[in-house]
Amino acid sequence: MKIIRSIPFFLWFCGCLLRMSGMRRRITKYREAGEVEKEIAEIRAAEDFWGPALCQRAGITIRVKGLEHIPEGPVVFVSNHQSYFDIPVFFAAIRTKQMGFVAKKELGKLPLFGEWVGNVRSIFLEREDPRASLKAFDLAGEYLEKGFSMVICPEGTRSRASRIGEFRKGSIRLATKAQVPVVPVSLDGTYHAYEEKGYIAPAEVDFVIHPAIQTKDLSKKEVSELSDTVEAIIRRGFEEIMAGKVQ
Repeated sequence: MKIIRSIPFFLWFCGCLLRMSGMRRRITKYREAGEVEKEIAEIRAAEDFWGPALCQRAGITIRVKGLEHIPEGPVVFVSNHQSYFDIPVFFAAIRTKQMGFVAKKELGKLPLFGEWVGNVRSIFLEREDPRASLKAFDLAGEYLEKGFSMVICPEGTRSRASRIGEFRKGSIRLATKAQVPVVPVSLDGTYHAYEEKGYIAPAEVDFVIHPAIQTKDLSKKEVSELSDTVEAIIRRGFEEIMAGKVQ
């Protein structure tokens, strides 16, 4: 019964992605031609199209704070992770960056959706294969060096609730190796849109962007402590959301 309630939404979403075939062709064309700036612009146009549309269709409202903290150039956004809807919420909340995601390989297998997530310069991790995961992180580093931005969720899986799980160490090396800024993000509420009830439902989401952390010229000690520093920022922001201190 829960699945039936969501069928109209998923049919609409599939139609939405199919209507973006022209954007997909242009992304591929620019990628094959090595025209990075045009590819970034086309990916952002695609994310502008289906991210906000998906949130609106699902009834998601987003309270965004801290857009002024996003610097120029490629960055690594680091966030807690509650829902599949985190992806379109990122696209709807941040409209100034192309964003690829570091995600588990199962997401890439989802019909149409997984293919589109991969097409915006995301990478998919095979967690049971450390060697393959290492190669995927190297690829993500290459994307950053070319000018693409990435989103990573160190929990590695959805919390499906208003809580933050254990952060996996080592994911921040993406930013330190490419020497791009890290932008911590605390979010809450996306799980209400699907995971909480098992069908598509309206949700109110808080999305807090914290000041960027520059990774250039960090000492070895600062690099080793960076993961803990970013985690502390995200958890503190999440606690403020829970306490109602974010306006």
